Amino acid sequence: MPNFETTDGLTLYFSDQGEGLPVLCLSGLSRNSNDFSYIDGHLDGVRLIKMDYRGRGRSDWDKDYASYNIPRESMDALELMDHLGIVQFALLGSSRGGLCAMAIGAMAKHRLLGVAFNDIGPEIDPRGLAVINDYLGRPPVWKTLKEASKKRPKVMVGFDNVPASRWREEIEHLYRQTDKGLGLTYDPKLRDAVLEAGVQQVPDLWPFYEVFSDIPVAVLRGEHSNILAPDCFEKMGATLPHAITVEVKDRGHIPFLDEPECVDALRQWVDQIKA
Repeated sequence: MPNFETTDGLTLYFSDQGEGLPVLCLSGLSRNSNDFSYIDGHLDGVRLIKMDYRGRGRSDWDKDYASYNIPRESMDALELMDHLGIVQFALLGSSRGGLCAMAIGAMAKHRLLGVAFNDIGPEIDPRGLAVINDYLGRPPVWKTLKEASKKRPKVMVGFDNVPASRWREEIEHLYRQTDKGLGLTYDPKLRDAVLEAGVQQVPDLWPFYEVFSDIPVAVLRGEHSNILAPDCFEKMGATLPHAITVEVKDRGHIPFLDEPECVDALRQWVDQIKA
């Protein structure tokens, strides 16, 4: 299993496949690198590198949950690229991954060749935050993967025309079967880290987004997203007129990335970077 050690001693999992333009994939808050399995085979001439954050997926949990924060996770991403000997790379960030992209832009902008945001922007809709804070760190009420797969469509507001097989894949990414029911695939202490961080003042993130004015940018938004509001999405396009902006039909937070609109936008984005 490929992994590397961070400067503070944790072992983090990553996968590395394909050849060509290195694209680092960073997932959402409680999710992991499996999210990006849906774009496998869709992007030619790309080296897809996917990382499990600390405390998620197949990576180590930290005894000090306070390290589950965007600056540290962004540093982990840079350390992974150092481990692989990659100086410059593109970044595809879903939800929290997009926030990490802006943090990396502040830390080491010269290393980024392009950034794609999947349903995230400089402003976060409080409606979506309330939903996240409600379920984060709590095991599901469902007892089996089969039951969860059946119930998942009813709790995923804003998603339509999704085959049952995809919900099964999602459930297998998010939970693990135990004798006592379904368990989380991340450290439950992530909840404490997020709630404690939530009482701190959030900086204006627009300047962190605007620094990408000279590199290719793509912004994907689920049509019914409760995290990336329509007005923020429109402002992202107006702020960076060169950005590829796409709204994904029948999707909430977050699009799976293998929808035709997503694939087309990401291919355009990759082509711009290569050019």
